[in-house]
Amino acid sequence: MPIRTRRGRSGAYRALWEWPLHSPARLALVLAVAAVLVVGVTALSGWLSPRPSGSGTALGPVPEAPTVTVGPPASAPPELTPTTLPLSAAPPAALGVAQRWVTAWADHPPGTTSAQWSDRLRPYTTDEYLPTLAEVDPANVPGTRVTGPPRAVEVRPDSLRVEVPTDAVTLQLLLVRTGPGDWRVSGYDRAG
Repeated sequence: MPIRTRRGRSGAYRALWEWPLHSPARLALVLAVAAVLVVGVTALSGWLSPRPSGSGTALGPVPEAPTVTVGPPASAPPELTPTTLPLSAAPPAALGVAQRWVTAWADHPPGTTSAQWSDRLRPYTTDEYLPTLAEVDPANVPGTRVTGPPRAVEVRPDSLRVEVPTDAVTLQLLLVRTGPGDWRVSGYDRAG
């Protein structure tokens, strides 16, 4: 451990800040000098700053108030409501992607790795959802085959929910439009 002495740089600094604390008169003197310095610097900076040209008043010329005209009240913006389409408007291309995705989802013979399984789903899945699928162990996938056609349960202009039955569970897929006529699965869950 270092030995503290009154010598050296730290001793000099300590002596500087301790000096005003030795008596109330010293403290008052230091505070008065500090106040004079602050006032002097403030006055000097005000004296050196350029003065705005104008009418010669302290605040400068007063601009005229803008003219405001009152017209008829503006119409309120239309409310934003989600557009739901009839189930019959489900695009056949999206239903086909749902069918092929679930068929690839159910295809996982023993020994299939997560990488092999997710690669089969890649052509029908959004790029954002692929990392989630890469973490799934195909041995935990309950279905082994599709048992019925895909059925739309909610249709919107750029997305739809589709249910596809398998021999173990019915899956509900979320498909999104990624381009003209291009639909991809961006999520799935068990239909409940």
